[in-house]
Amino acid sequence: MNTATKARSGRRVDRLLADFGHEVPTIAPAGPVVPEPRLFRPVGRRGEHRPDRGWSPAPAPVSVWRMTSDQAPVLWPFVTSPAIPARGAQMGIDFLSRTSFHADPSGWVLDPTIPVSNPNMFTFGKPGMGKSATVKAFLLRMMGFNYRALILGDPKDEYEPLCRAVGVAPIAIGQGLSARINPLEFGPLKTGWEQLGPTVAQERAKVVFSRWLTLIRGLVGSQKIGSVPVPFGPSEETVVDAALKMLTGYTDGNTRLQETTIPALWHLLDDPPAELVQLCRYASERHFLDETRLLRDALGKMVGGTLKGLFDDHTTIDVDWQAPIQSLSLSRLEGLGDEAIGMALLCLNSWGRAMREVAAPGDMRIVVRDEVWKIMRLGLDAVKSLDADLRLSRRDGDIQYAIGHKPTDLESVGDSGSQAAQIAKDLLHLADTKILHGQDAAVARHLGELLELTETEIGWITDWCRQSPGRAVWKVGDWVFKVQTILHPAERALTWTNASLEAASEKFG
Repeated sequence: MNTATKARSGRRVDRLLADFGHEVPTIAPAGPVVPEPRLFRPVGRRGEHRPDRGWSPAPAPVSVWRMTSDQAPVLWPFVTSPAIPARGAQMGIDFLSRTSFHADPSGWVLDPTIPVSNPNMFTFGKPGMGKSATVKAFLLRMMGFNYRALILGDPKDEYEPLCRAVGVAPIAIGQGLSARINPLEFGPLKTGWEQLGPTVAQERAKVVFSRWLTLIRGLVGSQKIGSVPVPFGPSEETVVDAALKMLTGYTDGNTRLQETTIPALWHLLDDPPAELVQLCRYASERHFLDETRLLRDALGKMVGGTLKGLFDDHTTIDVDWQAPIQSLSLSRLEGLGDEAIGMALLCLNSWGRAMREVAAPGDMRIVVRDEVWKIMRLGLDAVKSLDADLRLSRRDGDIQYAIGHKPTDLESVGDSGSQAAQIAKDLLHLADTKILHGQDAAVARHLGELLELTETEIGWITDWCRQSPGRAVWKVGDWVFKVQTILHPAERALTWTNASLEAASEKFG
């Protein structure tokens, strides 16, 4: 056997590896390819011609419809709500688009694609539906964007846990306490008055005296003769304006002004000097006293009663405007009734407006006005004062956040169809963002009439929103969102408002 034959008859690699205990894997012989079974079998247009198979002797007619995605959300999983920009406070989930919902009222005003023209916010909802939790979560999260909060009157101390969590003690106002707030304070407008030219000084004076007249009109008009408010017409306005200018020492060329108070105003009107009588064009001091009796009695009642020890002296509190939040507590006034709290809220509104009339660039603030229905019940002039505050939001850049229970809060100011009720309703149009929590059917339908809600949106308020606290319909201009506020466990402890109810339940349960 030659060498070539020996080489061909040698052991193969698999035999060689087998001698050392290794097996070479083998390839299975290829068999016939078996196709996977079909999930659906093709069937003709008339169906399968077998019993119980839906066969039809004639094909079904096909109708063609043309529609947009927002008209066919049931037929196809379209996103029915417009996308809100992902900036500002992340509040929770929008159940229409299944995306995160962010609230940025001031940013919305600056965005031409979003249909809002002011940053104000109104919220309505039954007690226990999550209004307070949503407000506090919004405040806390906006602090991360350099916003500060100002609570102009906390009747129930609901914001105290939030204040203390960020290292701020609320300012308590009540009879017998040392804190005083003067609603006739000049505020920052008085700063540098002596360096102002005559024209600028006159413009500032108009702002200050207009604010004071609005406050006095609201306080006097909250007093009743039976069911009729104490009148505050042009004659009363002339008297009060002249008295305030006399008390402050204001003249067109004066460079120094003296701060005054409501008691000082009452004392001057009750013992008028001849100059004031002549300036107001009364024939004599007796004539002056007779014509201003109701005005003086209304102011005297407040000085000796409702406002005594609260707003009847110069401001004694030192507010840290650089703190993340400041809250003015009115819980000590609860025993005095809704009217006293309403008047206190009115005074705080005027004082707060004075403090914010000259805001430093970048000083962005959210001003919370809780229990606005108590202001509404004081009368038309009180509503006008709140109306003025909301209208100034675009000028000073503040976000005014008003909280109520139901739309009839806006109508309690006067008879149905009256001028007072109509002005109160118009307040809704001064807030382009409305947050609508759960309501009863009748209240929700009333809201639907005021805000032009659809039947579907009314159904959300009466059903979906009431299934869990924190759910609300957010109406941002003409855009509508179905939002569930999501709270972090730490936030939940700060926003819980049923602590007193739980304590009572544990005590007597």
